[in-house]
Amino acid sequence: MVQKIRTLIEKHWDIVSYLFFGVCTTIVNYLVYIPCYNFLGMSASVSNMVAWVVAVAFAYLTNKPFVFKSNDWSAATVVPELTKFVGCRIGSGVAETIVLFLAVDLLGWNGNIWKLVTQVMVTVMNYVASKLVVFRKK
Repeated sequence: MVQKIRTLIEKHWDIVSYLFFGVCTTIVNYLVYIPCYNFLGMSASVSNMVAWVVAVAFAYLTNKPFVFKSNDWSAATVVPELTKFVGCRIGSGVAETIVLFLAVDLLGWNGNIWKLVTQVMVTVMNYVASKLVVFRKK
């Protein structure tokens, strides 16, 4: 039984590790968002943009080596990789910020709950983009 589980994890390591680091990135994102939104009185959309910057940096530094096994840190590799990574994250970050702006800033719904809702959407979008665009196997 243990061997079957191990084989399954090894077979789907990119998804398992992405989910693990996705949860870690979500925690980092929340650790920045919550104080900005709840204590500093920033709007949900502005709090999200601040949290996004920190979370994207964390995500790149963890996804590159641990999820997608990209261990070349030379400028020739990092610059195009990071450009694609941030470009894809901008797309999901804009989508998340729009949803938060509409749901929380305009409609007055709970910003803490909607942040979690948008994180699910963003995690899926970012995995697909990272797998197909950023860290695509050559």
